[in-house]
Amino acid sequence: GRIGANLVEHPLIHAAGFTGSLEGGMALYNLAQSRPQPIPFFAEMSSVNPVVVLSQALNSRGEQIAQDTVASFNMGCGQFCTKPGLILGVQGPEFDSFVAALAESTQKAVPQVMLNEGTLKSYRQGIDALNSEAGFEVIATGQEAELVSQAKAHLFKADQSVLLSGNPKLQHEVFGPMSIVIGVEDEATLLKGIGALGGQLTATIIGDENELSKAGELLDLLTRKAGRVLFNGFPTGVEVSDAMVHGGPFPATSDARGTSVGTGAIERFLRPVCFQNTPQVLLPDALKD
Repeated sequence: GRIGANLVEHPLIHAAGFTGSLEGGMALYNLAQSRPQPIPFFAEMSSVNPVVVLSQALNSRGEQIAQDTVASFNMGCGQFCTKPGLILGVQGPEFDSFVAALAESTQKAVPQVMLNEGTLKSYRQGIDALNSEAGFEVIATGQEAELVSQAKAHLFKADQSVLLSGNPKLQHEVFGPMSIVIGVEDEATLLKGIGALGGQLTATIIGDENELSKAGELLDLLTRKAGRVLFNGFPTGVEVSDAMVHGGPFPATSDARGTSVGTGAIERFLRPVCFQNTPQVLLPDALKD
């Protein structure tokens, strides 16, 4: 419907926020900017929240990392905007074992009920789109749905060429219990592939202490890509705190300068005003001597 459009276009509205699809967010953003008096518009849209797994960590605790990763992208039936939808690592025996453990955990995932019929339909369409795209293949699915309202988990594997080419299917968020795993030939290719990604709400590095001490270049790259970078954890938990940043470069959001969670969130809807030579009696209480 036009409820969102009517709100954004209404002359009494001076700023607006949105959470949803890239297409919906950009449509409302364009309306906000085409008003006679354009207004700030803060849209949270499409993020796949890459997780980079380093080899030493996989060697020491790869099975546990795999179980935790699957639990994260299945949490809430994959309906978190911070769901880890892309898993990256350098090919090798440790990574191969990790992918096998991911597949095994995915196969154990129980079906869950999605928010509504529309989200379930969109999820199935997203899965079908990946199935029909060259370079993607399903390597594991969860237990079969018992109800028409349920979704089952999917784990895809994609070629490194999909990552390096900036394939838009890789950046397009599929809302639901699925993720895509990609192994690349070396660290240089990993950095190049991450560089081809768009903006993200989150980016995660999982590694042991020794390899993390050498991950400065990777951190610099992910800092440019995401609003929140985390280590040895999973992004699905979003704490409401002073430090939280729930935002990121396009297409994760329409404005990377703000956050929609945490103390800083209110600043999106404020503007600075200077009172010069103003009598004390007229000043706001917070500014009086």
